[in-house]
Amino acid sequence: MNTAPVIAAVDGSADSLRALDWALDAARRRAAPLRVVHVRQYAAWGQADVLVAGPPETAGDPVLDEVRGRLADHAGPPAVEYLAMEGVPGAVLPELGSEAQLLVLGSRGRGGFAGLLLGSNGLAAARDADCPVVVVPRPGREVHGEGPAEPGARVVVGLHVDSPDESVLALAFAEAALRDARLQVIAAYPWPVQTWSAPGQMVPPPIDQDAVADETRALAEALPGDAAGHLVAASKDADLVVVGRHRRRLLAPARMMGSVTQAVLLHAASPIAVVPPAPPQE
Repeated sequence: MNTAPVIAAVDGSADSLRALDWALDAARRRAAPLRVVHVRQYAAWGQADVLVAGPPETAGDPVLDEVRGRLADHAGPPAVEYLAMEGVPGAVLPELGSEAQLLVLGSRGRGGFAGLLLGSNGLAAARDADCPVVVVPRPGREVHGEGPAEPGARVVVGLHVDSPDESVLALAFAEAALRDARLQVIAAYPWPVQTWSAPGQMVPPPIDQDAVADETRALAEALPGDAAGHLVAASKDADLVVVGRHRRRLLAPARMMGSVTQAVLLHAASPIAVVPPAPPQE
């Protein structure tokens, strides 16, 4: 049994309290402890590169006091731990992922511009944490396209059919099992493929679209077009969308986030789990 905690990052905002509720449910499903963390931002003149985080505290934090009151009447497990820290949230929160099963945040916090769809802390955590990061969006996000007609719980996973990441699939299957939910696999490929032969000239490649589609369906539900668009459409009424942090490339830096994942974080209607790539096998 994995005894690592589910960590909920809170700052007193409505977004973070929604994330707290999601994290509490996730901890119960996993029979894992819940750790509630408030990282108090340094003053604007603080030197984040010199001191990233101060020593943890356990009392005297009004944000954590509010959470204690909110959770006072919750019955049964999980065990809850409260932790107050000082530092730069965008740097401290990803570091906490090294000892967590999940790190859960709201899509926005107290700071930043009101029009932002995703706050800087959520973006930093999804990009840098060593554990899967779940971002819980604000309710009411509108998505276009038809969702599945079948009712019931559903987990959606985005799949690269040519190089599927085992960590992404493992989390998606685990979440579906924990929720007794259907697993919907989305694999999208660009069509038509275009090849440049000379400046200003495009030559259609000798590729049979039907053959490509048939091969893709052998692994997943294949859809021609924009991968992010299909995942966002599938997020309507879904319990969770699971995506990889980035597609592994030989020369790509370790800490980065793919464009499809960023688009899903910005626009999906359901909570989104961003999974770091599996470590390379030696």
